[in-house]
Amino acid sequence: MSQSSLTLPASGAGSGGTVSRGRRLLEIAGAAAIAATYVFLVLTQPADLANGLTSFSALVALGGFLIGAALLVVAVLPVLPTSTLVLVPVAIVLNVVLGQLMGSSGLPFYIDSIGTVLIAVLAGPAAGAATGALSSIIWSFFNPTVLPFAAGAALIGFLAGLAARGGLFRRFYLAPIAGFVTGILAGVVSAPIAAFVFGGTAGLGTGAIVSAFRAMGDTLLAAITKQALISDPMDKAIVFTVAALLVYALPRRTTFQFPFVRRFRVLAGKAPGTPKPE
Repeated sequence: MSQSSLTLPASGAGSGGTVSRGRRLLEIAGAAAIAATYVFLVLTQPADLANGLTSFSALVALGGFLIGAALLVVAVLPVLPTSTLVLVPVAIVLNVVLGQLMGSSGLPFYIDSIGTVLIAVLAGPAAGAATGALSSIIWSFFNPTVLPFAAGAALIGFLAGLAARGGLFRRFYLAPIAGFVTGILAGVVSAPIAAFVFGGTAGLGTGAIVSAFRAMGDTLLAAITKQALISDPMDKAIVFTVAALLVYALPRRTTFQFPFVRRFRVLAGKAPGTPKPE
């Protein structure tokens, strides 16, 4: 039987356990690198990130997020089917194109994480986090203001993977609920970046909401947090719903190639070729 993953499984229970522990350590290291970079940005509050990769703080952010994403990618590669090599770049392009379009539309939504959630549902939290971070890194070459939000993008992918593992994509009506909760957490994480690094001006539609709360007397952080708790939950509810539609629209032979989908029974129904009970 042919192998669908990128590497052959380790032989023997002992070596398999060692590989699993090694993968987990890489995942922890990758998450730690992303979290540390986020903390660096919040504490230093660099004002020169909008100048692009010519600034020191931008290079530190790029390096930290890139190292974290690379560690996550290395951790998940051994258990991903080869089709992921095609699907991940498509997901990243989908994130960037939709995010760029929505960012210039004036609407208080982002719609920039559909690809991230799609990968997370198929391949798990680490793959989702890596896709989210890589999307922000690649997008930042066109729009530098996106780079500091890579930690939030990684968090969205991680939480989407946890929701998929918990079976929230087996029932279609649960997907937007998972997205809503994810949006609350992502909004809280992104608010300090938007406040301290960009002064709440990133995004046309979201900036207008922040200005309205500021006019009511709120502090900058309070205004941005309120805006995030309005925009992000609704945005992620939409994103999770669309991602669920895309997952179920894919051929079932494709989706059930993913070990994560099979192991945690992520999707409703049985894998193709499963014998019916007598």
